[in-house]
Amino acid sequence: MMTVDLQYASTETALPTHRDIHTWADTALLLSTETNGLHSTPEEPNFPAELTVRIVDEEEMRDLNRRYRGQEKTTNVLSFPCDASNFPGLHLLGDIVVCAPVVKREAGEQGKEPVAHWAHMVIHGTLHLMGFDHLSEPQAVQMESLETRILARLGFSDPYR
Repeated sequence: MMTVDLQYASTETALPTHRDIHTWADTALLLSTETNGLHSTPEEPNFPAELTVRIVDEEEMRDLNRRYRGQEKTTNVLSFPCDASNFPGLHLLGDIVVCAPVVKREAGEQGKEPVAHWAHMVIHGTLHLMGFDHLSEPQAVQMESLETRILARLGFSDPYR
């Protein structure tokens, strides 16, 4: 079972609930561990996992993106994996930071339901914490395919169509 520490630090009002975010992250964890052969049963991963999701405004996201990626701009989601090797038995996945105004704007520009785009961003961030990336074409194909499967399991359409 996953524990999600949710931090609301945004002035946006139409934000997903803790339950929604937990469901999206938990489903991403379950299906990604299954993909990697780490999964024990369809209901529960082999380990209890913990992550933090922080929902922010553009100023904080721009600061984080500048500080950790050297990019002077805002972005939709950042993931910060945790190196928990010094904490045996703990499965601290890391932190996901989602920029509420960017997610809202992108959903409108892309003609997506906001809740579907929120789900995609939380799933995308969770997969990064699980070691997935999209730096190369094969990695991107694998990650996007997994994102699409997870979203379909949750009743959302393919975000890449």
